[in-house]
Amino acid sequence: MTELPTEESRLTDDARGSIWTDGEVDLIVADYFDMLTSQLADRPFSKAHHNDALQQLLPRSRKSIEFKHCNISAVLVRLGMPTIPGYKPLPHFQNALVDAIGRYLAIKGQPVFAFATATVPRFAEASLWLEPPPSPTLNEAKETDRLRRLVRKFDPAERDARNRALGKQGEELILAHERQRLIAGERADLARKLEWTSEEQGDGAGYDIHSFELDGRDRLIEVKTTNGPAITPFFLTENERAFSEERPDAFRLLRLYRFIEKPSAFELAPPLHERLTLSPTNYRATF
Repeated sequence: MTELPTEESRLTDDARGSIWTDGEVDLIVADYFDMLTSQLADRPFSKAHHNDALQQLLPRSRKSIEFKHCNISAVLVRLGMPTIPGYKPLPHFQNALVDAIGRYLAIKGQPVFAFATATVPRFAEASLWLEPPPSPTLNEAKETDRLRRLVRKFDPAERDARNRALGKQGEELILAHERQRLIAGERADLARKLEWTSEEQGDGAGYDIHSFELDGRDRLIEVKTTNGPAITPFFLTENERAFSEERPDAFRLLRLYRFIEKPSAFELAPPLHERLTLSPTNYRATF
C-alpha cells in the first residue's frame, strides 16, 4: 500500500528539502494552464512529457511536480474552473501557489475564462444522467485569507451569471433532455407542450422551463450552468427563491456542471435551504 504524502512533504520535497520559490511556482502554474487549454480545445497532450520538461527546468522530482499539479486543481475547484483529470485536488497548499495563480489570471485571465463554451448539438443526442447532489463535506476544505480573496476577485458565481451564452446553452440542453424524457415515457403529448419560458416570456417568471411529470403535473425548472465542478457556487435571485417557496410541489433547480467537457447534473427540490447555504450578496437601498 502506497503511503500518502504528508503536508510537509508536499511543501518541501526532494533532497534539497526547500520550499518552492515564486519562480518555480509560476512555471508550474503556467504549465498546468497550458495543459488545461489543450484539454479544453481537444488537442492531445502528454502529462508525462510536461512533467519531464519541468524536471529539466526545476530541481524537483516527478512526484513533487505531480503533487503540485494536484494542489493547483484544488485551487481551481474553488474558482469554479475545469481541472485536468488525473490530478485529483489535494488541499494544504502554500499561499505562494494561490498568489501565483492570481498573478497568472490577472495577466491571462480573460483568455482563460473565455474558453469556447460547448455547443448544444454536441450533446443534444446524449443522455444526461442526473446524479446525487454533492455532499456538503466536499466544500469544507481549509481556506486561507489569501484563497478567500482570490475567490472574491475571480468570483465564479458572478462569472457564470455574466456568461449569458453559457446560461442559454445550458437551458437548451435541459429543454432537449426534458423532451427526450417525456417521449421515452410515452408522453409525446406533453413533450409538445414544453415551454422555454425564459426565452418566450423573458426573465422574471422564477423559472426557465415549463416541463411536466409523466402524470401531467407541472415541472418548473430553474437551470444553473457552470463549466466548473459540482460545488461551484451560483447566484439565486430573490424572485427564484421566493417562487421555490410558492410552488414547492413543482419547482426544481437543475444544476449543470462541467458543461464544457461532459455535462453532468443534479436536481434540488424545495426547501432549498436544506441543501444550500443562501447568503445575501447585495442590498436594496431606499430613502
